[in-house]
Amino acid sequence: MFPPVYAILDPQVASSSVSVLAETLANAGITLIQLRDKHSPARRTFEQASVLAAILARRGVRFIVNDRADVALLAGAAGVHVGQTDLPVEDARKICGPGRWVGVSTHSLEQLGAADRTSADYIAVGPIFPTGTKENPDPVVGVDFLRQARKMTAKPLVAIGGVTRESAAELFSAGADSIAVIRDLLAAPDPGARAREYLGIAERMRKLRD
Repeated sequence: MFPPVYAILDPQVASSSVSVLAETLANAGITLIQLRDKHSPARRTFEQASVLAAILARRGVRFIVNDRADVALLAGAAGVHVGQTDLPVEDARKICGPGRWVGVSTHSLEQLGAADRTSADYIAVGPIFPTGTKENPDPVVGVDFLRQARKMTAKPLVAIGGVTRESAAELFSAGADSIAVIRDLLAAPDPGARAREYLGIAERMRKLRD
């Protein structure tokens, strides 16, 4: 089963160091974590990714690097996530090598259809709601977009963009296999407790679907 909660570590949003947060989230039960650092130089990103890859591998958590397939490979990460302006999925996979996940972001049904025809291991759709974690966010697509996307692909779908505890259940009901959470997790007074809340919502929704 695809991990229902996808934690994204952004140093610009994090209330403490990403390594401390990664351990906290892993202890809370999160099994899929991405490093998304849009501002650090490549060397700093590589250093952070290497530390996180080592920490999370010991805990059985799949660690993904945003944008940089080369960094994912060299740091020993378990995958890379690419956007529409990054390397295409198949090229990223050539760099990463077999056994690593490649995820891709989509913001329109045309992009989603194209992603479905690739070897992508999962497809992110969004932003579902307005988000403040990107300097130039794509237009909001809404929950109905997620419902349409669900009909177009059998690949795991990750809903991203402005996700909160209040909206999580609706996203699972609309067809999301997973919800990507950034600010509502990283900036919480107790990220571990917040992570457990999300995991509890995901488990309740799984039981309802079953």
